[in-house]
Amino acid sequence: MKIGIININRVNASFTYPCNFMLVCSMNPCPCGYYGAKDKNCTCSDKQISAYINKISGPLLDRIDIHVEVEAVEYGKLEKIEEEEASEEIRKRVNKARKLGRDRYKKYGIYSNSELTPELTKKYCKLGEKEKRVLKEAFDKMGFSARAYGRILKVARTIADLDEKENIEFKHIAEAIKYRDLDRKYWGN
Repeated sequence: MKIGIININRVNASFTYPCNFMLVCSMNPCPCGYYGAKDKNCTCSDKQISAYINKISGPLLDRIDIHVEVEAVEYGKLEKIEEEEASEEIRKRVNKARKLGRDRYKKYGIYSNSELTPELTKKYCKLGEKEKRVLKEAFDKMGFSARAYGRILKVARTIADLDEKENIEFKHIAEAIKYRDLDRKYWGN
């Protein structure tokens, strides 16, 4: 399987097009937006929620690397001034991590962890025993697919790069697993 192309096959012809993109999307958990909210009551019926959630198929969701649930923020919390990492500092960390990836993969003609083939994932996303154990527990508990396995490893590799670590550590794999829990929270029922 070649990464970065899409094949369209029709009765009279086949076409191959370049296809390399980053998908960023969002959705509410139900039509009213409050299913699962802590401080608001959902007004949708079970049938409405199911129909809404099932607009996104499990196989499509499985191909999205990171899922993050964003809860509503109370007004009082918005007023509090907290010390946050400056955008410039974040940019520096991301650029450093991207350079690590470019340097690591230059002989393969790829630029990021997301482009790793299964063979390269095995080579560059090795786990220690503790990390393997937590990943196995997550798979047993959450019923992840084989595709999710590779995605979790690639995300963990990226988190380790952002942390400037050569090896994927427990905290990196745990964070990567956390980014996969929505497909079981809403779609696993």
